[in-house]
Amino acid sequence: MEYNSSPFRGLGGSYSETLSYLYSRLPMFTRVGSSAYKEDLTNTIELCKFLNNPQNHFKSVHVGGTNGKGSTSHMLAAILQTAGYKTGLYTSPHLRDFRERIRVNGNMISEEHVVAFTHQLFDKIEEIEPSFFEVTVAMAFDHFRKEKVDIAIIEVGLGGRLDSTNIIDPVLSVITNIGYDHMNILGDTLPQIASEKAGIIKQRKPVVIGQRQPEIENIFIQKAKENNADILFASDEWDISKSESLESESLKVQSLKSKVESQQLLNLKVQAIRHPDDPLSQPTAFPASIQLDLTGTYQLKNLATVLSSVKQLRVCGFNITSEHIQTALKQVTALTGLMGRWQTISTNPFVICDTGHNEDGIKEVLENIRSTSYNHLHMVIGMVKDKDINKVLSLLPSDATYYFCEPEIPRAKTAIELQAEAKTHNLNGNAYATVKQALEAAKKTAHASDLIFVGGSTFVVAEVV
Repeated sequence: MEYNSSPFRGLGGSYSETLSYLYSRLPMFTRVGSSAYKEDLTNTIELCKFLNNPQNHFKSVHVGGTNGKGSTSHMLAAILQTAGYKTGLYTSPHLRDFRERIRVNGNMISEEHVVAFTHQLFDKIEEIEPSFFEVTVAMAFDHFRKEKVDIAIIEVGLGGRLDSTNIIDPVLSVITNIGYDHMNILGDTLPQIASEKAGIIKQRKPVVIGQRQPEIENIFIQKAKENNADILFASDEWDISKSESLESESLKVQSLKSKVESQQLLNLKVQAIRHPDDPLSQPTAFPASIQLDLTGTYQLKNLATVLSSVKQLRVCGFNITSEHIQTALKQVTALTGLMGRWQTISTNPFVICDTGHNEDGIKEVLENIRSTSYNHLHMVIGMVKDKDINKVLSLLPSDATYYFCEPEIPRAKTAIELQAEAKTHNLNGNAYATVKQALEAAKKTAHASDLIFVGGSTFVVAEVV
């Protein structure tokens, strides 16, 4: 794409200059927190109107929830592109490269497209002063239209009802689960948070809820009823069990939808020898077993959500076979670029990172740690100031050695402050000025048979992957 590379009213023509402008000019939630959050859709609507509403030119799936929405989004994107659909994927935040947020068939948006888009919207940005997230959402929608995607997987940024992504009219809405996070914005009770997340349920468009949670299920049921939307709970549909493999998840899949299905496993080998056009290979077939390259016990819940979503996409007319599912889920990271989900960084000593950062996310991390064989646990931990830090710290094991650090963002809790709070929970260790220093110290201390975990915040993980 061609663009004017000369400075334009203070905006340089290079990619690095463009990013510097976006980062410095626009309030960015990942850096400054809730002050960057806009509690209405006005700016996003205006930006997209200026762009002739690109979100209306492609089909989409909207994915929200507290935990698991990123993994779920990436798995769905991998399956759809394996099935032959040109697939857009919008996620946030990014870990290493801003362009990770916007992909088509796994390929990041080009630097040239980022520059051209920002120049195109420069006057409008200066006029309405949107947030960083609002601009990136508009950029993603514009890119997906220009690339003529068949479908785009759109991950909610925060909440749902007032999230900038919520101007789309998706063919399917997906809500993974509800937990305590961003309570200063979404509310401090599960029903309040669920109500915000339920805001992505649309008129006459089906919705998949990942987990049936008794205290809030009626919120989703009522919202779906109000919108004449079919609703199903993935946890009611699938029984998924795992092997002991650390390198890949060998998962056994059994349908619970009916007595007939629950008494048999669908035979993947039979499906594999059928011609793709054979109606028996679709639309109801699912693999009896799946090799999933995303490790971590929490992926079992996410996989159930994905399978129920595939079932609904088939109803919407998408041709997704059992073979597509199996092939895609073996290589989600390669197909989509997903990082930071129970990811092995190195061995000898074993170093694993995970982006889980709230109460439910940390509980899942600890379950994975318990299922891992090691002699002693070392934890490189950093957090941001607007999380429920004490709740997370109360969950962590006291018999580990801690390396407290702070990611390089303004929202970061200082390592010294985090160390002091951790001591009140009998968690002991030294404080380090940077994530890299903390990890290097852990590597020097740990023995070959030990486990080093890196996490506590997405932004800590971003500095090590």
